[in-house]
Amino acid sequence: MPTSVLSATSTLTPCQEKAFAMLQREGNIFLTGAAGTGKSYLLDQYLLRKPTEEFPIVASTGAAAVIVGGRTFHSFFGLGILEGGIEATIQRAMHSRRLILRLQRACCVIIDEISMLSGTTLLAADRIARRARHCDQPWGGLRIVAVGDFAQLPPVTPGSEQKDWAFLHPVWQESAFQPALLSTVMRTQDTDFLDVLNFIRSGTVNDEVRQFLDGRMIGISEETEAPRLYPHRAQADAFNQRRLAAIPGLPHAFPTKYEGDERAMLSGKRSLPIPEVLHLKVGALVMMRKNDPSYERIYVNGSLGHVKAITEDSLHIKLFSGEGIEIGQEKFSCLDGDGNEVLAAWNFPVTLAWATTIHKAQGATLDRMIVDLSALWEPGQAYVALSRVRSGAGVFIERWTPSSIRAEPLVTALYDALAAEMKTYVPRPLYQPVIVATEHKEKKKRDAPRHGVKQWRAGKIRELITRQVSFEEMVAACGVKPDRVLLYIEEFLEQGTMLSLGHLIEGLPEVDTMRRAFEEHGTLRLRPVFDALHERIPYTTLRLVRCVVVAERGGG
Repeated sequence: MPTSVLSATSTLTPCQEKAFAMLQREGNIFLTGAAGTGKSYLLDQYLLRKPTEEFPIVASTGAAAVIVGGRTFHSFFGLGILEGGIEATIQRAMHSRRLILRLQRACCVIIDEISMLSGTTLLAADRIARRARHCDQPWGGLRIVAVGDFAQLPPVTPGSEQKDWAFLHPVWQESAFQPALLSTVMRTQDTDFLDVLNFIRSGTVNDEVRQFLDGRMIGISEETEAPRLYPHRAQADAFNQRRLAAIPGLPHAFPTKYEGDERAMLSGKRSLPIPEVLHLKVGALVMMRKNDPSYERIYVNGSLGHVKAITEDSLHIKLFSGEGIEIGQEKFSCLDGDGNEVLAAWNFPVTLAWATTIHKAQGATLDRMIVDLSALWEPGQAYVALSRVRSGAGVFIERWTPSSIRAEPLVTALYDALAAEMKTYVPRPLYQPVIVATEHKEKKKRDAPRHGVKQWRAGKIRELITRQVSFEEMVAACGVKPDRVLLYIEEFLEQGTMLSLGHLIEGLPEVDTMRRAFEEHGTLRLRPVFDALHERIPYTTLRLVRCVVVAERGGG
């Protein structure tokens, strides 16, 4: 095994090691997982010492491209705004010798934030790659590593009620992406908060979610020192200016210095995480917009602190972590399709942090935040906002409504299928938090209601099984989704609990066919059975039948 592989995997979690091994092999990869599972970190390890020309990183938006130090998907594949449709876009692209050369030179393209790219956009890029590389294989034989989480922000689909999700488009199936799922959450070690995030990720508003959100609507005032996340930029800008004005004295103004052609400035300025003019005062709450480039990694994109001193060349900041840092102005770059810098911008790598947008917070890790969850409209917005913080204690809720906790059913079905395939894909914390003995009694008291809900549900499911209630009635009685009930039943079986489950599949169509498929292919993995039945039976149904088959064999 190469030395680089050994050095990388030694710092990875077990699920990251599996994904890293997949990246070392051939084939297109879909690297996914919940927020905070370390997708970006794993990519950094994979790309270590790999040439940029052969392993370019492209991102779905300009803002994401600046953060990952790459270029946009549209510029790399020469898509423009897809004016005139796919065929016209392909014809224009084929007139660019530079585009053809870079596609021929590349061997693997990493696409970041894949959830925000439409299926139509992927199709256009695939066809351009085939033409440029004179190869009719998917992507012209170019390897694709698609990275992202479809449960987060969706693609923009103008003039269409139905989102043009990439994973539903035929080009996704043609690409034959192998799923590499990361399940160990490293951003938070708060297991109860992680349970709440998983429910919100699936659009579920149950007792645990209500109890958490209601419980975090405490002690919030105008002066509470935590970033407010808003759905609209105007709301965030207005709040920041109001808080800055409340600090005595005149602000220091630092205009961002730009270098590049006029066209690049018009489009690129919107992609930069810094404003055209940065206004600061001593005492201002700021957010770091770059990772610490030094070996110490004292701060990351999203770290918070207060400005303690300001000079023309430096800022002194006291981070919430307690560390004091001094920073100078740094460069942010926008690249063209060839990876050449077309816009450079210099300023301090901070923004006012009393407020920001949910969209701009994506990719950041926050110590604490205040969020208004009362009028969200996109699936995944609430999940993106809440999953930014390290623990539930860092969440403060201004308002919330159940209608804002939304998930796209098609996305939920995708991850349910992947979860059934992998079986282990339930986002889990990296390690259990250590509870100091003197705090144990208070924590036990605080957590009792939430643990009580879980114990009640487990007991309820066992009781309903004993009473031979139908599966549909069981789901309704527990107030959760079918897959959640199946998780409880699967846990009972893994523990060796003897259960009589035959009544759950009485009258189910094709039940004998499914039984024979499990006899032939085994019960360890669902995918072989799903394929053998020509993909016509949902994973949830197959999981239910598998539970019955396993129970009849004696459990676990």
